[in-house]
Amino acid sequence: MRIWHENLIPLLDRQRLLAQHREICAMRGNGWTKKHATVQYALDGSLLTLYFFHLVVMKEMVNRGYNVDNKWVDPCYRGKICPAADKEMLMNKYVFNLPNTYPEHNDEYYKECIENLRNKGFIIK
Repeated sequence: MRIWHENLIPLLDRQRLLAQHREICAMRGNGWTKKHATVQYALDGSLLTLYFFHLVVMKEMVNRGYNVDNKWVDPCYRGKICPAADKEMLMNKYVFNLPNTYPEHNDEYYKECIENLRNKGFIIK
């Protein structure tokens, strides 16, 4: 599981873009409470920040003509088998202290993502 640098989202191929969406859906759902070495920084952060990142992914999907379940547009939605987030808690706790993106998504992380994609045979031009 990986969260790609947000500047790479429009450059991902279909397979990786859809995989990113599925992974974020899992993280927003029951995966939110599970430990994961690669994306722990996101799980330690705000569910709302992950939601905003998910919007970037979903917007790219819509731009390419893919269908996105509108339920995911609700910041409190966490999937079919996961209870919804408490809206009041979500907004009060996070809305005023949110970064626009993950601080970990810096130039170094961008280069790491490019290298990771290259190692998988996907070259960003």
